Amino acid sequence: MRRRAPSDPAHRSTPFAPLHPVPAEPGLTELTPNQRLRRLELTVTRRLDGLLHGERRGLLPGPGSEPAGSREYRPGEDEVRRMDWSVTARTTVPHVREVDADRELTTWLLVDASASMEYGTAELDKRELAVAAVATVGFLTAGTGNRLGAQVLTPYGLYRVPPRGGRTHLIGLLRALLGAPRVGGREPDVAPLPGPAELAEAMAEVRRVAHRRGLVVVVSDFLDGLPDEAGAPAAWERPLRRLTARHQVLAVEITDPRELELPDVGLITLTDPETGEHREVWTGDPRLRERYAAAAAAQRDQVRQALRRAGATHLALRTDRDWAADIARHVHAQRRLALAPAGARPGGLA
Repeated sequence: MRRRAPSDPAHRSTPFAPLHPVPAEPGLTELTPNQRLRRLELTVTRRLDGLLHGERRGLLPGPGSEPAGSREYRPGEDEVRRMDWSVTARTTVPHVREVDADRELTTWLLVDASASMEYGTAELDKRELAVAAVATVGFLTAGTGNRLGAQVLTPYGLYRVPPRGGRTHLIGLLRALLGAPRVGGREPDVAPLPGPAELAEAMAEVRRVAHRRGLVVVVSDFLDGLPDEAGAPAAWERPLRRLTARHQVLAVEITDPRELELPDVGLITLTDPETGEHREVWTGDPRLRERYAAAAAAQRDQVRQALRRAGATHLALRTDRDWAADIARHVHAQRRLALAPAGARPGGLA
């Protein structure tokens, strides 16, 4: 069952334009989708470009080591040591193995665009911050031979964008995320994939379609499938662990400050974004605010521990913080961790 984030009267569904604190400009909220995407691209390339260059290393020297099928042997062109003896024995025709270069990266994105991701009380709502995280991954991993695919989990089901390369594909993906259907809005024209409707099922679907080893980025608030019992595994923990067994997995956790603590603003109405259920709460009670903050901290710690056990790298982003600076700090921390002696590294990824 999905654990819901509350809503308060300060909820804002702001346009995607203010990607980080900028001086007020006339007409800022009137930016077109293309202008918003251009501002996002400039933010990433000016502040983060170059951070990930040289991050990937081939597992073996030579043309590559990732199996990519077999073909018939060509005398005088192919090396005998690349012979695929099992295929040769079955077909009685000499075949050689084909491999793909490890430097060609395939990235799969799983973007949570469910109802709880539409909440926000700062410059961005959680859905908009998720798009910023996707843009960062897309622009920084773009390169010759690299491909980017995505699966988007919406209130209406799961949508898939096949992996392709190039800036045009990335811009189209970001435009689709900006226009992804919201609760109460117009239903999408394209039918979703049958079946997956929860985060755990969407992770299993990514594992099914991501055949080659690569990078998998899960962008979510990870509220879906959290158990009520302390210490019990989340519903998405096992499928995430299966993803990390083959791929490098980055889990981007999106939170809002009002999910962590309540302001002292008197009587407010909290709304469940998943079911629409309402509840009035008197925030003037300091003991209530303390219990809320303690429960929220325990919930976020539950998410962190589940991600650690699954072996995923954890990146936490908040709607009220400078997301570009947080990503830069995360990249530098991962580089220091990679350069540290094996005995000095922590047992799991943070």
